[in-house]
Amino acid sequence: MSSDTSAARTRRLPLSTALSFAATSLPISAVAIAVSVYLPRHYASHLGIDLALVGAAFFIVRMIDIPVDGLLGWTMDKTRTPWGRYRVWTILGGPILMAGIYFLFLPPEGVGRGYLIFWLLVMYLGNSILALSHAAWAATLAPHYDDRSRLFGIMTGIGVLGAASVLAIPIINEARAASDAGNVATMGWFIVLLTPIAAALVVWRTPEKIAPEIAGHSFRLRDYWGLVTRPSFARILLADLCLSLGPGWMSALYLFFFTDSRGFTTGQASILLAVYILAGFVGAPLMGRLATMMSKHRATMVATTGYSLTLISLMAIPQGNMAIGMIPMFIAGFFAAGFNVLTRAMTADVADEVRLEQGKERSGLLYAITVMTTKIAGAFSIGLTFFVLSKVGYDAKDGAQNTAASIHNLELAYLIGPVVFVMLGGACMIGYKLGAERHGEIRRQLDERDALYDEAPILESVTAEAANVSEADRKD
Repeated sequence: MSSDTSAARTRRLPLSTALSFAATSLPISAVAIAVSVYLPRHYASHLGIDLALVGAAFFIVRMIDIPVDGLLGWTMDKTRTPWGRYRVWTILGGPILMAGIYFLFLPPEGVGRGYLIFWLLVMYLGNSILALSHAAWAATLAPHYDDRSRLFGIMTGIGVLGAASVLAIPIINEARAASDAGNVATMGWFIVLLTPIAAALVVWRTPEKIAPEIAGHSFRLRDYWGLVTRPSFARILLADLCLSLGPGWMSALYLFFFTDSRGFTTGQASILLAVYILAGFVGAPLMGRLATMMSKHRATMVATTGYSLTLISLMAIPQGNMAIGMIPMFIAGFFAAGFNVLTRAMTADVADEVRLEQGKERSGLLYAITVMTTKIAGAFSIGLTFFVLSKVGYDAKDGAQNTAASIHNLELAYLIGPVVFVMLGGACMIGYKLGAERHGEIRRQLDERDALYDEAPILESVTAEAANVSEADRKD
């Protein structure tokens, strides 16, 4: 191995660049919390739309949105502009997300399911563009095994700040004795203002290099199946599905569980959720660090086991006891922060493996497929859980009196689903093969090939000059 290649493998992305690039995580994480935890309850409780209809709306939108991601990822990978490949998509996604957020979080009176479905589609389109371009850009920004874990850990840690800012809104409003109904509107304005600031910082401060491509391989629809069935990527997809479905299921029922089962107010439940989210500020980088010590797939198994054991303990929280409630919520949030850090970093490793074989950049497409599994999980976590609650007699409307049996069914739904799916996600990593040693060899070959292609124009110029000299000598 050459000294240049060895140096490239150990080179780390400057911390200032990593922090600036992570800014896109702020609105993405803020949207994730606001939409999964607060928005469904707002439409069901304050706007009076039937619980099952709200769940169905989220399910329908997710199903429509899923194939769009594949097209977006493929198009991003084909994009080549003087501004870069993923930078232009970051600029495009911001305004679309802002429009969707505005109309969803500040709806007029008397809206119905059709209004909810349309603006959910707009919002998810903008969010998909930002999230996909961010993840794929990260894969090219930090090309080496350990530095990827570090970068994705920083991205997740910065995202915690966006999520925590959203969680602070109902806490502050409750302290001011303001109505719960105003929380969602405030969240909407916050995200609308945050999005252009974050996107501008990323576009301004982050470099982007488009990797050279090898001629001769074109992507066909049947190649989707080839990507999905790659052993390493198939494990990541199944794990990501389970690790999204478990916490997503938990998020959909979170406020119902902590208010009706554990006896907390909405503001207190938001404080506990803030503890859960803020734990990720510590957990995400430390789980990334753990991955550099024991590999990403083993760190995933540690995270899923710790999360599941902690979640079971939530039923032991005394009614309304904030001090005790914070302990398991912090531990669960610490481990949960590692889920996306590790699976997204492993997806970047697979992207390198694919580029070595095919000579083409497929990061956007691979992340699009991964996000598809997340959206499938999101659709089922809200649609299925809301449907189940509506069938077991649970009433979500403000001031409703639920029976002990319906509360017990709420507790079962809240705990069993997340534990089962998260443990299945960890089990997917048993026997995973694309570790540090294998990826190091892939990067060595990619770096050497990329260096040859970077030198190609110089070689062509030298060859042409030599040919001209030879022709002149022959004429003389």
